[in-house]
Amino acid sequence: MRIGIVNDLPIAVEILRRVLAGTGEHQLAWVARNGAEAVAQCRLDLPDLVLMDLTMPVMDGVEATRQIMLATPCPILLVTASVDDNVPGVYEAMGHGALDAVDLPSIGLHTGGSLHAASLLARIATIGRLMQHHPVSQPSPMAVRSKAASPPALVAIGASAGGPAAVAAVLGRLPADFPAALVLVQHLDAQFVAGLADWLGQHTKLPVRAAREGERPQPGTVLVASTSDHLVFKTSHELGYSPQPRDQLYRPSVDVFFESAARWWQDSLIGVLLTGMGRDGAIGLKKLRDRGHLTLAQDQATSAVYGMPKAAAALGAAVEILPLDLIAPRLVDACMRGNTEKAIP
Repeated sequence: MRIGIVNDLPIAVEILRRVLAGTGEHQLAWVARNGAEAVAQCRLDLPDLVLMDLTMPVMDGVEATRQIMLATPCPILLVTASVDDNVPGVYEAMGHGALDAVDLPSIGLHTGGSLHAASLLARIATIGRLMQHHPVSQPSPMAVRSKAASPPALVAIGASAGGPAAVAAVLGRLPADFPAALVLVQHLDAQFVAGLADWLGQHTKLPVRAAREGERPQPGTVLVASTSDHLVFKTSHELGYSPQPRDQLYRPSVDVFFESAARWWQDSLIGVLLTGMGRDGAIGLKKLRDRGHLTLAQDQATSAVYGMPKAAAALGAAVEILPLDLIAPRLVDACMRGNTEKAIP
């Protein structure tokens, strides 16, 4: 992979350069000392991946991520001195399309000469796999009517790149008396889930917390998948975690959760697939639709990364494709008024 480094500290640039050079698999495309230079470099020479610092002069990493994803979209991995000390910036940048975040490796007496280098390289490898093309077959048109016997008791949400901000926008428009339980699977390293739950909680009237083993979804509460294992239903109303399938690239996987919900959940539900790279969630959303559930996907114009929703649209998995600002009103309409039935020609 050709990789651009964005950091104003020479020692940080040198650390990253050494880590990349040590693999023999990656090539340094260019170095930018601030966000403004990074935006300009991406216009001139778009790399396969950008390693983006958050705190820089002239233009910080959040604004640089926003401008790059608008003008010359490419994968962005946040690499900062301390992710824990920059939680608001991390989730804001992820809202603009950054894929993940990791602490800057530090030179030391460790294997490979760098502490945390393995974590950085593992994330780069994962992003490389995400960038591979996944063909999507075109299904034949099918008429589906959503279940309308009762208001949905569960809203299942999947998101990836750009997801934190998109999820916050949806949750922020839901009323405090929203009657359905909500479960979120967001592609995110497990160590950041607690911070994500706290951050989302600042944007909504609903309580948000990490989902625990054996927990039951509760009305008006948002549960967030919180480990690198897959969140699944282990009984008709009880959540848990499973390492299977081990070969699933996305961990936790939206597809695995949606498919589990389609199998186990006995009441009505709504599946929602938001912005993200790749196609995770599309097949699972299709299974929910085939079971007669209402399924929603974010539209291209409002998606930070139109990968997962695009795959869902291509599969015919979404009953409705909506701009981000209309998803919460649609959930309110369905869950508080029971309006889930929609004929699809």
